[in-house]
Amino acid sequence: MTALAEAQPLDQFGNEPFWVILIKVVAVFAFLVVMTLFAIWFERRVVARMQNRVGPNRVGPGGALQSLADGLKLAFKEDLMPALADKPVFFLAPVLSAVPAFLAFSVIPFGPTVSMFGHRTALQLTDLPVGVLIVFACSSLGVYGIVLSGWASGSTYPLLGGLRSAAQMISYEVAMGLSFVAVFLYAGTMSTSGIVDAQQKLWYGLLLLPSFLVYLIAVIGETNRAPFDLPEAESELVGGFHTEYSSLKFALFFLAEYINMVTVSALATTLFLGGWRAPWPVSSLAPGLNSGWWPLLWFTIKLLIALFVFVWLRGTLPRLRYDQFMRFGWKVLVPISLLWILVIGAFSVLNNEGYGAREKILYVGLPIAALLLIASMFLPERTIEPPEEPVPESQGGYPVPPMDLRVPPTPRIRVRAGASTVDLTTTVEREPGDA
Repeated sequence: MTALAEAQPLDQFGNEPFWVILIKVVAVFAFLVVMTLFAIWFERRVVARMQNRVGPNRVGPGGALQSLADGLKLAFKEDLMPALADKPVFFLAPVLSAVPAFLAFSVIPFGPTVSMFGHRTALQLTDLPVGVLIVFACSSLGVYGIVLSGWASGSTYPLLGGLRSAAQMISYEVAMGLSFVAVFLYAGTMSTSGIVDAQQKLWYGLLLLPSFLVYLIAVIGETNRAPFDLPEAESELVGGFHTEYSSLKFALFFLAEYINMVTVSALATTLFLGGWRAPWPVSSLAPGLNSGWWPLLWFTIKLLIALFVFVWLRGTLPRLRYDQFMRFGWKVLVPISLLWILVIGAFSVLNNEGYGAREKILYVGLPIAALLLIASMFLPERTIEPPEEPVPESQGGYPVPPMDLRVPPTPRIRVRAGASTVDLTTTVEREPGDA
């Protein structure tokens, strides 16, 4: 196979021979399945390392085959159907969660154009002028599977978990979508391959850092991962929307969660981390490493780093309360994203009109600084009130321990024996010869 360095135009996607397209479809499917098995093992090993444990180490070298063994175990477990479940919807819901997760990866570029058995083709299944919106649409379709699984189970906890998850995912899709806008304005396209080509000089993760940070927070909430795994809060909702699922149906939900992790990590790599291009020191020293099959290696390394961030957060941060989480999404992430889009739009207009850096700071930076100063003046001051004194039990309050930490005397225990009352707390003096 001879490597070629040029990128494939959008109108050339889909014109390859059928067998080339079939090879790429199978390759993308195999990549997702292998990355899912690896992500499960990787998460368990890294979290075990953080918690000073061993982790999976029995099945395969270093426990690498533990995920495969767990999948086979799920396949052979008994498939239970709740008596009150809506059977067709109950069966369809896991499929609606897993299929969009696979489809979203179809527009992710793995590398540039290469020669595969004499045919020129891109290391990408397909691309469209609105390729990023395909990923966004597929992630939105996954909400239907979660809502329907909670509703069709015929149980209270799955229903509450499904509703909570739907509200959470829809809320954080807004912030995730707004984080894309700045990338579209700078790249001038919504095509994933076009966005990668636009980052040849500088990654958007550095140039558009606020958008990158908003995207990272939003996708953690979008994928229901810790510390935002509120739909599956064990202390509140048992297992959440999939409480009543078992066997392969539960495995499909598990598969969809980890494939979504891989997809949003790959999208972060594409939009903010230069895609399949090598990092700056490597790309400057050896420009040939950005052509041929080498970019597949750089793409995979960036993807694994993004997955490590997911695992790192799970092993580090505690779970938030649901009201705190929703308030943070609507009152912090969305306003910051809207303000950042306004700044980027103003800079883009001034740049197209030929204004210099001084005019940009004067027309954009000073008004924003004044706006933030005025807003800070109207923020309510947080005051820490002293704790209230506990209400004594005699006044209708709850029993409280004594403030001086002295243990109160044990109350006398009286046992009625016939007509007489025996005080068990009194001391009985015995004669030396008594038994």
